[in-house]
Amino acid sequence: MADQFDNNKDNDQEQKYEKFCFLCRRPESQAGKMIDLPNNIHICADCMQKSFDTMNTQMSNGNMNYSDLFNMPNVSMIDLSSIQNPGGQAKKIKKKSETPKPVINLKDIPAPHKIKATLDEYVIGQEYAKKVMSVAVYNHYKRVATDTMDDIEIEKSNMLMIGPTGCGKTYLVKMLAKLLQVPLAIADATSLTEAGYIGDDIESVVSKLLAAADNDVEKAEHGIIFIDEIDKIAKKKNTNQRDVSGEAVQQGLLKLLEGSEVEVPVGATSKNAMVPMVTVNTRNILFICGGAFPDLENIIKERLNKQASIGFYADLKDKYDNDPHVLEKVTVDDLRAFGMIPEFIGRLPIIFTLNGLTEDMLVKILKEPKNAILKQYQKLLALDEVKLEFEDGALHAIARKAMERHTGARALRAILEEYMLDIMYEIPKDDNIGEVVITEGYIEGSGGPKILMRGQELPALEG
Repeated sequence: MADQFDNNKDNDQEQKYEKFCFLCRRPESQAGKMIDLPNNIHICADCMQKSFDTMNTQMSNGNMNYSDLFNMPNVSMIDLSSIQNPGGQAKKIKKKSETPKPVINLKDIPAPHKIKATLDEYVIGQEYAKKVMSVAVYNHYKRVATDTMDDIEIEKSNMLMIGPTGCGKTYLVKMLAKLLQVPLAIADATSLTEAGYIGDDIESVVSKLLAAADNDVEKAEHGIIFIDEIDKIAKKKNTNQRDVSGEAVQQGLLKLLEGSEVEVPVGATSKNAMVPMVTVNTRNILFICGGAFPDLENIIKERLNKQASIGFYADLKDKYDNDPHVLEKVTVDDLRAFGMIPEFIGRLPIIFTLNGLTEDMLVKILKEPKNAILKQYQKLLALDEVKLEFEDGALHAIARKAMERHTGARALRAILEEYMLDIMYEIPKDDNIGEVVITEGYIEGSGGPKILMRGQELPALEG
């Protein structure tokens, strides 16, 4: 009885997933009803018919008898039982339901102010960027939810975010997907190449989203794809070379951004004969592109200086050199001068910038977010029953050192690791230590942390 129940359960599971043809790798939804062979091998009617036609042609020509099949050199009959795992580890694809149900309910979509409030808990500053993203995501999922309810078709709200390294571009997208509970794929544009070259094909970005959605096509078609380092596929200035990872990749991404049905390899980054393919429609997938765009500031400054460079009222050439908000003045023409093609920019209607981090913002990043770096260290030491405190002067000293490295918030972790190494090493040696206070002198190299023994309020040891 138990065995029968298990068999029924297995059959139900199998019916949820599509079968793939062993020869042409097409799914059942494209090839039609499959012919089932032993050892879990399936062949479509077309491939089976072609096999019979080839054999009949050989026989009708009189050049071959059936007995000759067994006597041909270097040819042996296929033993189906010997095939344990056809085509490598098969990836299962869920069948599309015949009666599509709405994946996202209009009432379940959080309002823009709620989305921004959640982002505020994790991301410091970048108020404008958070507001733009909240509204764009809200409008996009309203579009997805009302797709079949109205005659007026709402356009996609794909985004392009521009900001220096370490200012929170990827982090914002991660928090957004976590809040909305939709599948998210983070792809890197640097590995993308034109079809036929070594590297990832354009469709690999959708393939990653499909994997994030547990190979559920319907779920993937309502997800978010974040393409990082998008500035690395700018057109190359030297036109004598073959530009396989520049303009060609931008051209290839156009159909994905616009919305079209694409053949996607399952569980691989490039198409080949042994990888099953599945069709994914990208019209409801939200694309967010992000990049640091180095030297874009110089292009903006050059344009601004040209506007008023002659006469009594001419601007000084260095007027914008120390302007921290020069990136906010970016236009589509600046992006074209950088190397992005007009068709690509046109498919990213929402363009916004993230500010570089100031010293005060870095101090807030250290201590305010839900998973702030200081809170992580305090929790680590709390497991040893030791309290960890930081003086305000120490936090500003760490922020100043991070500013010098020009790598944004990433520098904070590196600096803290450097200064906390000795403390994390020495603390477990002495069970009497109850509290450690990180001082500004310790960070600046002119003193040491304050160490308080258990039950004492004044520092018993300094240095």
